[in-house]
Amino acid sequence: MASPAADPPAGLTARQDLRRRLIAAREALAPPRHAELSAALARHLLPLLDVLAPRCVGFYWPYRAEFDARGIIGAWLAAHAGRCAALPLALAPATPLEYRAYAPGCPLAPDRHGIPYPTEGAPVQPDLLLVPCNGFDAHGYRIGYGAGYFDRTLAALSPRPVTLGIAFELARLAQLASAPHDIPLDWLVTEAGARPALR
Repeated sequence: MASPAADPPAGLTARQDLRRRLIAAREALAPPRHAELSAALARHLLPLLDVLAPRCVGFYWPYRAEFDARGIIGAWLAAHAGRCAALPLALAPATPLEYRAYAPGCPLAPDRHGIPYPTEGAPVQPDLLLVPCNGFDAHGYRIGYGAGYFDRTLAALSPRPVTLGIAFELARLAQLASAPHDIPLDWLVTEAGARPALR
């Protein structure tokens, strides 16, 4: 495994370049390796959901070779009646995400970014969010796609949901420079394990 890289200290361009490199590394995983890492990550994620015992989990539709949480969510929903899952919808630029109730097989349509969301799901407020990370550090700071949706969503929700950063270890960074609006994640889940973010 390559040693962790440090986030460039300054400049939007440097951060964009880092984001591109991290996404490219994930997309370059051979399908058998991706499946192996995904299975290992799932073995850590499902027990953590049982420990944290949320009522409603907000997750994400897999994009650009991200970990696909749909199987875990389906198993989690099936294990107990009364559980709720939700997918986000980007309604407009520079706004919080809206989470809509999801069930396996429910009608979906692409949002403004081409990512599926439940067309008939009612708006809900999850008490736990799975948050995809293109890059992350041990303190729970992450690199997303640059639009700021998750930070705006976390800032808007009250009470704030527990957040689980989901990524492969190849996305781990030694340190990320954070901005005042950045909200760190609570947990980090990879194929190597599930750990609370350092505070």
